[in-house]
Order: sequence, then C-alpha cells, then structure tokens
Amino acid sequence: MPATVSEALQEAGIPARSLGIVVQPVDGGPALLSHNARQAMNPASVMKLVTTYASLELLGPAHTWRTEILTEAVPNNGRLDGNLYLRGSGDPKLALEQFWLLLRQLRARGLSEISGDLVLDRSAFALAAHDPGEFDNEPLRPYNAGPDALLVNLKSVRLTLQPDPARKAVKVIAETPAEGLRIVNRLTLGREACGDWREQIKPVISGLSIELAGSFSAACGEKALHLAPWTADVQVESLFRALWRELGGSLGGRVREGRTPVTARPVAVQESPTLGEIVRDINKYSNNVMARQLFLSLDGERPATAEGARRQIAGWLQGKGLTLPELVLDNGSGLSRSERISAQGLAQLLRAAWQSPVMPELIASLPLAGVDGTLRKRLNDGAATGRAHLKTGYLEGVRAIAGYALDNSGRRWIVVCLINDPKARLAKPAIDALLLWVTKR
Repeated sequence: MPATVSEALQEAGIPARSLGIVVQPVDGGPALLSHNARQAMNPASVMKLVTTYASLELLGPAHTWRTEILTEAVPNNGRLDGNLYLRGSGDPKLALEQFWLLLRQLRARGLSEISGDLVLDRSAFALAAHDPGEFDNEPLRPYNAGPDALLVNLKSVRLTLQPDPARKAVKVIAETPAEGLRIVNRLTLGREACGDWREQIKPVISGLSIELAGSFSAACGEKALHLAPWTADVQVESLFRALWRELGGSLGGRVREGRTPVTARPVAVQESPTLGEIVRDINKYSNNVMARQLFLSLDGERPATAEGARRQIAGWLQGKGLTLPELVLDNGSGLSRSERISAQGLAQLLRAAWQSPVMPELIASLPLAGVDGTLRKRLNDGAATGRAHLKTGYLEGVRAIAGYALDNSGRRWIVVCLINDPKARLAKPAIDALLLWVTKR
C-alpha cells in the first residue's frame, strides 16, 4: 500500500480491511497493487460499468429505441375519431425536446383533434411496484424514479430558482410544461453561504401543486431544482396536454394506461440517440434512471424483466470466460444496498473491455479526471488531470472508483478502489492519493 494512501486512510479512520484495491497494467502482467482484491463489496454507481459494457457488446453501439404513436382509425380533416396510442420501448432518453418533436410530427401530418383517449402503453417492461422513497426516503428526487417502458423526460420537472435581492424574495420559474401545475412559493431569501442549498428546500406535493418552503441563499445565484413529483401517468398526461395545446391540438378523452391493439398502425415515430451516446450520459453523469432502463433493455424477451436482464449478463460473462462468483446484480445502476462485486472482478471486466471492439465507446463514456462529468471538480490540479477515465460511485457508507489511468511514462493502468465503511464519506483523499501515485509513475 502506498504510504500516501495509508496515511490518508489512517487520518480518515478507515481500516485497511474496509477497502479492496487492484492496480494492474491493461496489457496483462502481474498486478502492481492488490489488496483484498476478491472481497465482495458494494460498488455503488461503479456497477454501471457492468451494465454499460454488457450493453455495448450485446446490443451494439448503434442500437436505438423507438417510441411510437399509433391509431386504429384514419384521421379525417384533422380529426381522429378514436384513441391515440403512445407505445414505449424503454428509451432511456426520451427528453422534453424529443417528446415535443414526436407530437410535432402529428401536427405536421395534419392531426389536431383527438376525440378518444390517449392510451399509454408500457407493456415492453414487466415491473414490480416501485416505491421511490424506499432507498433513502427521498421520493421526490429524480434519481429515485423507477424504470418505465414509457419513461418521458426522466419523469421529472425542472424549476429554476432566482434570488431577487431587491424584493427580498426568491422567484420560481416552471421550465417544464405541465398542464395544471401550480407553484406555491413560500421560499425565503437567505444571506448565508450557498452551501448545500438543496437540503434547505422542502417541497410538498398536493395533486398538481408543488409547494416550496425553506430558505434559498442569495449567494447561490440561479439554480435548477429537479423534482419527480407525480406518478408516471400523471406526469405524462400533464406534459402531453401542455405541449399538445401549445401545438394547437385538443384531446377530447382522458389519459389512461393500456395496450396497443394489434390492428393499430404507427403514424409517428421518435428514435432515440444511439446506445453509444446513451452510455456517455449514464457514465459521465452517473444517471441511475437511464442505467435502470438500459439494464432492462438487455433482456431479449418482451416484456423485459430484471431477472431476464440478469440471465443475459450471466450468459454474456460466461461466454467471455469471465468468472465473477461474487457478482450480485439488483437493478444495474448501483443505487442498491444489495449489489456486490470485487475489485478483482471489476479489474477482469476492465481488462476484457480494453480488448473489446467496443473499448473506444466505453472509455469515452467515462468521466475524465479534472475535466468533465462527476470528476469535473476533482483531481483538476495534479498529475491525474486529463489522464484518467474513471467511473465514480458514492452511497452512504460507500466510496468507489474504477477505470483507466495513464502514467507519466505513457503506460496505461487499470485502477479499482472500493471502500465500504461507515466513514467512507471521508475516503476521497485516500482514493485521490492512489490515483496520483499511479499517474506519477
């Protein structure tokens, strides 16, 4: 163990038994450093490496998802006498802009009046009931949203908070269109340092109303507050009605969940970005909801299930000759208390990825130390800056990092560090010391 790493661990009060480390050359050969390498540990969001690498090989970097609008009846003079069916396939990134483009296709084809219902078809996934507050009692945080075959705008709304010192007030702007949304602004303007401003705001949801209470510091400047306030059906309905009205359309019926009849035919299709682009968002910004969508998409059967995705990954690993007996997959995102992998298992996976045809796509998806993603503000003033592509992971009691680092002599290394300890939140200096030790070689 490098002295700088040991010293940082000692200062944090983290015992050596609480971490697993592997540092080895990407081109093979003995490990430069191996410590508790086979110990099964919670990797937090580093588990996204398993999901994204498997998906790149199993689905291919050019894979896309299709969201379709279908009808049984033929529109006549701009009117549809029947239902409109919105069918998802699990698109991880059907954002506000893409949803608007899909509806714009309907208007461009002359449709303006829908006399029947809007039917939401989520049948591509078979999912157990999801409790968004189960993991950390934060049900309104978008990262806790569950997977959905018809996931629209990550099931979230964006509110912009603007301090107004002249009026000693905080202005709240609803950026995401939502029919019926009402903002009840009870925020007070504070004068303290900005700090963890999100923790000072207490949102309360009542129907389509969002009440914001608490304090927002003037020192924060403008901030974006993302919330997942409603069930999936309510969220899609409010967004659809707002956008469709803006486009000049009308909906005579209600919005409900259901299946698309086999006789229905597509009238508009929105294709997702390619998987190569999707994995970049997942890994660079550690997007849990997108990772869960991708994980389910690995199941070759429809409706897709989490168990089917686990079988696919198990078969893929076996086919590559990778033995990871300690691997426990839950939802593939790392936002889990049960997922497990060892430092050695991750190192094996990263070595296989280095030799894979999809290696460029995977490495380009990882945060670059001191430059972007979850590492933008970290390691930005030392030997590791711009020289390490690493996936980060953080949960209460977990700190983790895994990826590739280039040393001063031009040699590239696989670096894995997993820490499971009640004081893991203090482990950042030790992990950074390990990365600097590697890159300065």
